Amino acid sequence: MASRTSIWVEATRPKTLWAAVSPVLLGVGIAIGEGWLHPLAAGLALAGALLIQVATNFHNDVADFEKGADREDRLGPRRMVAEGLISPASMRRATLITFGLAILSGVYLMARGGWPIVIIGFASILFGLAYTGGRWSLAYLGIADLFVFVFFGPVAVAGTVFVQHLAWPAWVWMAGAAPGLLCVNILLVNNIRDRAQDAESGKKTLIVRLGRRVGLALYLGNALVASSLPVLLWWQADAPSAVLLSLVTLPLAVRTWQAIRAIPETEGVRLNPQLGATARILLLHSLLFGLGWALPL
Repeated sequence: MASRTSIWVEATRPKTLWAAVSPVLLGVGIAIGEGWLHPLAAGLALAGALLIQVATNFHNDVADFEKGADREDRLGPRRMVAEGLISPASMRRATLITFGLAILSGVYLMARGGWPIVIIGFASILFGLAYTGGRWSLAYLGIADLFVFVFFGPVAVAGTVFVQHLAWPAWVWMAGAAPGLLCVNILLVNNIRDRAQDAESGKKTLIVRLGRRVGLALYLGNALVASSLPVLLWWQADAPSAVLLSLVTLPLAVRTWQAIRAIPETEGVRLNPQLGATARILLLHSLLFGLGWALPL
C-alpha cells in the first residue's frame, strides 16, 4: 500500500512540473549570457513557479472531481481525490497552503521588482485557480491553451529576466514564446487523449470544440514556430549562435507528432508515453536555448 508521503508526491504530478521549470531555465540562461544573473532572484523565481504549479495541480485534482470530469474510465494518471486517497477538504487545504508558500517565496521578488512582479505573481495564482475552478473555468471553456501559452511562455521568461535585470527587452518576450508553444503541446496531447470523456462530462476543451485534426495541426505548427524563434533571435537580435543547438529538438517533435497521429482515437491510453515525450521536448528545448544563450559563442 502506498505511503501517505508517496500519495501526496503523486498528487503534485511531478511530470508536469517541467512546464514550470523550463521557462525559468531559459530566463536564467538569458540572464547569464547577458551578464544579468542574480542568483537569489533566479532561485526564488524557480521556487515560486514550482509552488504555483503544484498548487494548481492540487486545485485541478479536487475541482475536476467535483465537476465529474475524473471518471472511473480515466485514461490519464490517477487523481488522488477521485481515487479516495485524499479527501476534498484536505486537497483544498493543501492548495491554499501551497499558494501561500508561493506568495511567501515571492515577497523578496515583489520588493525587488515592484508592481510588474506583484501583478505577474497574483495573475499567475488567479490563472491557477481559474484553470478548472469556478463556473467559467478556462479548461471547460476551451480557452486554457491561450493562457498556458502566455503564463508558461512570455510571462514566465520575461518575469524571470525582470527579477534579475529589472528590465525586459522586447526580444525576451519573443524568446519566451518558444516554451509557451511547447507547453501548449503538452495540453494538446492530454486533451486529444481525453476528447471523448471530456465531451461527455461537459469539458469543452479546444480539442472537443475543434476536433483531433486541428489539435494535431496545432501541435506540429507550435513545434515549427518554437524552433524558428532561436533562429530569428540569432538573425535579428544578436543572440549567440549556440542558441541554434535547440534545433535538435525539432526532429524529436516531428517524430512524436507522427506517433500521436498514428494512434487511433479509440486507444487514447497509448498517448501517455507521447505526453511524457512532449514534456521532455519542452525541457530539452528550453535547456539548449538557455544554455546556448549563456555560452560565449
